[in-house]
Amino acid sequence: MKKEHKEEMKARARNIGLLIAYDGGNYHGFQRQLPPVTAVQNVLEEKLALVFGDTIELAAAGRTDAGVHAYGQVVNFFTDGRIPADRILRAANSLLPPDIVVREAWEADREFSARHSAHSKIYLYRIWQNPLPDPFQRQYSWHIRQPLAVEAMQEAMEYLVGTHDFSSFRATGGAPMSPVRTMYEASCRRAGDQLEFRFFANGFLYHMVRNLVGTLVQVGLGRISPAGFREICEAHDRQRAAATAPAQGLYLYKVNY
Repeated sequence: MKKEHKEEMKARARNIGLLIAYDGGNYHGFQRQLPPVTAVQNVLEEKLALVFGDTIELAAAGRTDAGVHAYGQVVNFFTDGRIPADRILRAANSLLPPDIVVREAWEADREFSARHSAHSKIYLYRIWQNPLPDPFQRQYSWHIRQPLAVEAMQEAMEYLVGTHDFSSFRATGGAPMSPVRTMYEASCRRAGDQLEFRFFANGFLYHMVRNLVGTLVQVGLGRISPAGFREICEAHDRQRAAATAPAQGLYLYKVNY
């Protein structure tokens, strides 16, 4: 958004914050796209404009990719619309499709930005580990037929905790920024046939979680040792890491402010 346009938006009376959950399977990511391509932002802005009687331009905590889901996406926007905050949920959800839900709405401080005010995020990644596919898991997890060594992956993930240069897991095409991030938690747990990875950090690079999972799966398959995983991390070279994990297993779980 151009600076003069941003100032025009911020001159409006209210700054509204929303907590959004969505199934990303039917959308080309979160960020607004040109027709005929549809993103989550396109739908939200269209329906919220009807609720507020105003043009809406959202700022979001994260620009999730096509097929990626969210439990806790956070957005904010400026508006002159007068609908009370306690009526926003019912009004918005009555217009939105069933795969996008507004979970919370509040009057935000003037300086609050869903993107710039965030100080950490939590992402989840789910794998369905079974010789047979599950039709009810296909849009919500990565199906892997072979058994994975969870203990080896957990050992490898211990190195991720702390402040590191994550260049080995940074995809091309992202915004130019420092590759150094602080990881507070990196874990993996099994619940039946499902594995769930959890990554809690002060920020993430483009495709960072999916690239981490893609490489950790190679550890789980015995193709890379935990020590080899550490060497990949320390190489700061994307070519050393494995292929990117599929989008449908990834969830933006929570944004912390």
